[in-house]
Amino acid sequence: MLLSTRPPPFRNETPGPASSGANRTGRVARAILAVLGGLLVFLALAAPREVGQLTPLGFVRIPLEALVGVAVLLVLPARVRRPAALVAGALLALLTLLRVLQMGFLAFLARPFDPIFDWSQLASGVSLLGRFGATAAVIGAVAAAAVLVVVMALAARWLVSCAARHRTVTIRWVAVLTAAWLACFALGVQFVGSVPVASRSAAASAVHTVAQVAASLHDQQVFDAQVAADAFRGTPGTNLLTALRGKDVVVTYVESYGRSALENPQFAPTINPILDEGTRRLAASGFATRSAFLTSSVVGGGSWLAHATLSSGVRVANQHSFDKLVASDRLTLTAAFGRAGWETVAVQPSSAGPWPEREFYGFDRAYDSANLGNRSRTYDLFQTPDQYTLAAFERAERGRPDRGPLMAEIPLVSSHWPWAEIPQLRDWADVGDGSVFDQPGAGQSDPVDAVEADPDRMRDGYRRSIEYSLSTLISYVETYGDDDLVLVLLGDHQPAPFVTGNGAGQDVPITIVTRDRGVLDRIAGWGWPDGLRPDPRAPVWPMESFRDRFLTTFGP
Repeated sequence: MLLSTRPPPFRNETPGPASSGANRTGRVARAILAVLGGLLVFLALAAPREVGQLTPLGFVRIPLEALVGVAVLLVLPARVRRPAALVAGALLALLTLLRVLQMGFLAFLARPFDPIFDWSQLASGVSLLGRFGATAAVIGAVAAAAVLVVVMALAARWLVSCAARHRTVTIRWVAVLTAAWLACFALGVQFVGSVPVASRSAAASAVHTVAQVAASLHDQQVFDAQVAADAFRGTPGTNLLTALRGKDVVVTYVESYGRSALENPQFAPTINPILDEGTRRLAASGFATRSAFLTSSVVGGGSWLAHATLSSGVRVANQHSFDKLVASDRLTLTAAFGRAGWETVAVQPSSAGPWPEREFYGFDRAYDSANLGNRSRTYDLFQTPDQYTLAAFERAERGRPDRGPLMAEIPLVSSHWPWAEIPQLRDWADVGDGSVFDQPGAGQSDPVDAVEADPDRMRDGYRRSIEYSLSTLISYVETYGDDDLVLVLLGDHQPAPFVTGNGAGQDVPITIVTRDRGVLDRIAGWGWPDGLRPDPRAPVWPMESFRDRFLTTFGP
């Protein structure tokens, strides 16, 4: 058979218009992907630590982690480079999620997120959205986290592939940026306070997280030991609170009443005169007052943790510790009163449904939104008027002719975030079933969204709500106080940093009000100055120290 010697048909190797367009589209698409991937990785690495630093200048940074990561990945064999980039991207996504939680906790609670014990506290916060809202929030958060992990991993792999294809250019840029990083680090260059251009944020966050895990585990061991070592666990009732026999002891928490209310220039000019005038008015009615400060275990939220801290005598700073505490046999302040013969009552205007911790605290009776009788449609739950809460307590408990001495714990919630619903103090005879607060002129009710969107408006609402709560308590003592009343008035925690500013601390005022000079003589050794307004130099105690001091001072 003869082989054909004819040449093959001519083929034009020059790309046609369609092929050329496809190539250009592919190059543009790859360029866009590279830019988007680079931007995503850059934002994850360069993001500052706090919400207030999230400004355009706050992102003018050179992430050291990016320079080191590219250099390391480029020297790896090609078969290892892509899997390593995927893993690095996924880890960066997880670290970014953790940093977002850290940022949120710093903004609202003035402390970093605890990666060991704060997950249950997140669940408590989500539960406020209701069953459907909580389920939707959890599903949405999990889906968003999964998408971020996948996208970040793919972005890292794509960037490393681009860097490998343009190795020479990449090495030059890494060298230039490394020199720039060293120069900025040496000179301390920063365009936003505490946000250096020479960034190490991601690495520092990872190191901090590891250290925090170790510290949290150690703190939990200390907590467990403190809960177990209860000096008053076995004290008989005959040896408890002997100096308060026959007294009605009412512990009232004013929501978010922190030291900033007395010292921040935005709040103090109107709040301090209310306290000073209240001191004079109560003195005219025969009442004496002494005040100091306690350092709360929380800031910005978690009131129940502060209440547990005061009542149990151990510092409760997260939901995990709270759950372990209420499962123990630790003696609470309430249970001590009950053991000594008092009737014990809780008034929880913002609570709804069963309260499983009631038995641990030792309350004989509890009032909540279901049985407190508030008929106001505007002011209920977290906006229940403090005046209604106190009036209902007075009718249901102190007004009973057949009762014995009372110990009551009453969280007052009119000053609870978001500070949009602020009632006005009314004549006590008009309070009734609370519907009076729905009348025109009975208070100020602003749209929550509008208040939350305006920091100045929110701070103004906070100030006015604290003024209302304090004025209500002063009026309550004037109206219903008698020789047997001992009122312990304190804040549960400072408001969030977006209200107080950074560095406000965790101190809250505490005051004891009574007509009985013998009660005040008992606390003379505490060094608390006279008045409803604590002197700036007044003693500052850890909140967890109050139970033991109180039981010791008023014991035999």
